[in-house]
Amino acid sequence: MFRLRSVSIGYDAALHGEKSLNGLKITGRTILASRSPRRVELLRQIGIAPEVMPADIDETVQEGESPEQYVLRMAREKALAIAEREEAIVLGADTSVVLGDRIFGKPASETEAVGMLRALSGRTHRVLSGVAVAAEGRLESRLSCSAVTFRTLDDEEIHRYWRSGEPADKAGGYAVQGLGAIFIESIRGSYSGIMGLPLFETAALLVAVGVEPLGRDDGRR
Repeated sequence: MFRLRSVSIGYDAALHGEKSLNGLKITGRTILASRSPRRVELLRQIGIAPEVMPADIDETVQEGESPEQYVLRMAREKALAIAEREEAIVLGADTSVVLGDRIFGKPASETEAVGMLRALSGRTHRVLSGVAVAAEGRLESRLSCSAVTFRTLDDEEIHRYWRSGEPADKAGGYAVQGLGAIFIESIRGSYSGIMGLPLFETAALLVAVGVEPLGRDDGRR
């Protein structure tokens, strides 16, 4: 049975329920339950070369669910969806841009992207990144919260930005590591978390299950 534990930064998020690993034994494999090239890049930055196995889950926000609860649930469900059928250490993650209590996902159209960027213009929003690791019958998760302040944007540059192609697959319709950086006046928190995978929290979870980003004394990871 999975033992659930959550450690949140700045927020408390209660976890409920148990999941079974169906008796699988964990091996040295590390799987990223996401197709995000940015998360792969960030893991490689800390010396982890994961297998990529996207999780197919329902990402609908539940009634009464807070943004913090939502991103943690998404991260956990992604990790569990793969861990229940694979003998591996599985990492799931989810990132949402939040303005007030409104969650901004990936824009499905130019109209939606323009609306998101207009709403973010000249204001400070939060970027919540949840990360979860499922291994050896345990499921543990952490939450990173960052604050991002945009300068005031005009409609012409918003439309030009959409035409660059960058906003289409990004939560909130922008990329901190791309052209979207020119909109950002200030950041408080985790740059990697804003990209999609908070490395401080991720490394702590991986170390807890025996994956050492810095390597061991014998040179093995």
